[in-house]
Amino acid sequence: MTTPHLILASSSETRQRLLSAAGINFSHTPARIDEIAFRTSLEAEGAKPRDIAAMLAEMKARKVAEKNFDALVLGCDQIIDLKGKSFGKPESRKDAIAQLLHLRGQTHQLLSAIVAYHEGAAVWRHIGVAQLTMHAFSDAWLGAYVDRNWDSIRHSAGCYLLEQEGVRLFSKVEGDYFTILGLPLLPLLGYLRQRGFIES
Repeated sequence: MTTPHLILASSSETRQRLLSAAGINFSHTPARIDEIAFRTSLEAEGAKPRDIAAMLAEMKARKVAEKNFDALVLGCDQIIDLKGKSFGKPESRKDAIAQLLHLRGQTHQLLSAIVAYHEGAAVWRHIGVAQLTMHAFSDAWLGAYVDRNWDSIRHSAGCYLLEQEGVRLFSKVEGDYFTILGLPLLPLLGYLRQRGFIES
């Protein structure tokens, strides 16, 4: 049986680096969807953060799979869950500061969803969960942090990248590092091994 072509439905350089470093052959095609509008609509309907992450990941996979029926397409999404309230990518610097003020001094969950799509259907799903606690940083430091890092954090749920200066926001981190980076890599590798993409 021939292994289908693997496509990552994401423009995330971090996800691409993780797959490449693991020796996975793939191509990447960003899914063109209005994430903010879709998330806002789901929130208005009362969807929980976990469901929002899963549905956004599936929508991205399905969008790219529509033009690549025979490929195995991976859709990914991250959502912050703070006591049932969801946070995604910031729309502006002001929005980033507001999000981080909500998260400051509290513990939130970072939900990292991935959905595999093949021949018109979702064939595998996984949601990785990490718990992160932010310390009580000052308003002045926060404003400067957002200004310094806006070009990168504007593409990130929660307005931080743990592999960059964003690590200074935290006092405690619990969970899988790959999940925090946006790709639950070990469960994905297990699935790809079952499908014959990598040797066991």
